[in-house]
Amino acid sequence: MKYIPFILFTVMTNAAAQLMLKHGMMTLGPLSFEGVNPLLKVLQIVFSPWVFLGLCVFVISMASHLYVLSKVELSFAYPFLSLAYVAVAVFAYFVFREDLNAYRIAGIALICVGTVLIAQSGRNAEEAVAQKSSKSERSMIR
Repeated sequence: MKYIPFILFTVMTNAAAQLMLKHGMMTLGPLSFEGVNPLLKVLQIVFSPWVFLGLCVFVISMASHLYVLSKVELSFAYPFLSLAYVAVAVFAYFVFREDLNAYRIAGIALICVGTVLIAQSGRNAEEAVAQKSSKSERSMIR
């Protein structure tokens, strides 16, 4: 449970990166490769300010995720990334005026319930590890 703040940092930077990438692509307008060198077009997209910033934040998110993976089980940490769907949907509603209908809200609720269940499983796993280590310490003393 002590790594939850790092996991949430990963989630929020991932969501922020997605929002920056969306804003960047909106400022570039409709995407077309017609009549241009595709490599130059890709470079133009990558180095546009919001897209570049979004990619940089995504790298920070991945670095944070790698740190988390070095500390906790993958089956515990990875499902938390689904919270990025929640954050993106909510922020996209307010920032980009995207639709947030009943089906999306129901999906968001299910994601949140699932994440809470996974977080509870992490607490039980930590308790089990603590109990195992205290039992092994006691057996070593005897």
